[in-house]
Amino acid sequence: MSRLLLCAAQLSALWAGSAVHAAETPPALAFRPVAGTVIPMGGAVRSDNEAVRQRLVQLAGGAAARFVVIPSASARPETSGADAVEQLRRRGAQAELLKIAPRWAGETLESARRAAADPANVAQIRAATGVFFTGGAQERTADVLNPEGVASPVLQAVRELQARGGVIAGSSAGAAIMSSTMFRDALNPVQVMKGVMRDGKEIDRGLGFVGDQLFIDQHFLKRGRVGRMLALMLAKGYKVGLGVDENTAAIIHGSEIEIVGGSGALLLDLRQATQEAGPVNVRNVRISYLDNGDRYDLATLKGQVLAAKQARGEIKFLQPGFVSDLEYMRPAYTDILGENTILRALTQLVEGPRDHVRGIAFDLEQFPDSPVADPAPELGFEFILRRDQQTHGWDNAGLDNNDYSIFDARLDVRPVRLKTPFYQAWQ
Repeated sequence: MSRLLLCAAQLSALWAGSAVHAAETPPALAFRPVAGTVIPMGGAVRSDNEAVRQRLVQLAGGAAARFVVIPSASARPETSGADAVEQLRRRGAQAELLKIAPRWAGETLESARRAAADPANVAQIRAATGVFFTGGAQERTADVLNPEGVASPVLQAVRELQARGGVIAGSSAGAAIMSSTMFRDALNPVQVMKGVMRDGKEIDRGLGFVGDQLFIDQHFLKRGRVGRMLALMLAKGYKVGLGVDENTAAIIHGSEIEIVGGSGALLLDLRQATQEAGPVNVRNVRISYLDNGDRYDLATLKGQVLAAKQARGEIKFLQPGFVSDLEYMRPAYTDILGENTILRALTQLVEGPRDHVRGIAFDLEQFPDSPVADPAPELGFEFILRRDQQTHGWDNAGLDNNDYSIFDARLDVRPVRLKTPFYQAWQ
């Protein structure tokens, strides 16, 4: 028996997930509206990104906006927290920094947990109109505010603020905590696709501000995270996932998403998907790229493109005689989980001459100090993007600071065997 089959047998418990069944007509999603306004930001938001920062303050009350900043995720909470406060004040909001962080000088996890129960901190949140969570390591925020799934008084106060219509925002790690399940420490997307998703290690409880129907991931296109998000969604039963890219925010209010910022967000819809047993093996995932200014309704799972793109009309790739304007195309993508690669592949899908684009996800080798041994070194994944009657695309020609908008392409992913060593010397 091959090493791959042996490893697959060892991972059978991880891979024996429930199937996702398709229907001829996509079933409706009974989406429970998100309370208040929740704003996951994909990380690395530039200080001059006025579109994001001004909206943050505007939605929290404009001149009456009153924020508290919680820097619990940060490795340097005094610095990152003070910077977040300054960015909010510069746009006209009142903002105060709460000393709730295990990495604050002289503090520990235990003292941070005591601060998360301090009535003075709770009172400040109750007087606020918005809460901002800084970036860093999301497990610190979860461990401080929600240890073992027990909400601290500070977290309870944040949830009360959200329930009365307040703004809950966070960047990077501050976005990762928004789902009911979050990635805790999963730096290798291919390993996650192979089934390495241990509770308390790679994944953990999030704080659940967007509810339990929507999964959020961050640094998304920059770090090639579509594979790990898809794997978690299949394992945990999510139907909709939103991956927010860097320097970008997703404004979620009720069932509506609006994308604002320097990039965009990728959305996965699994309502029509069918899944086979084993490692990630799924067909008919619907994948959309929402650009700056685009909107999406999570109840109907329908998108609305930026008005300027809509007015110019769709890309006519389904019409006879369509001629591609792309100057550079790839016959296939050998690292579909590379930086921004999935967006380049989607762009080629709607602007290129072929009705499909193929890519591979595979680790050539592993770091010697990796905490988890590769469970199946020969296991890789083939991604096939397809365009069909459901797919729509608009280009960005002549529109500053905008990229393509692409709704409802089809994605199929299957496990494949790649021999190791993957290559040999030419001579």
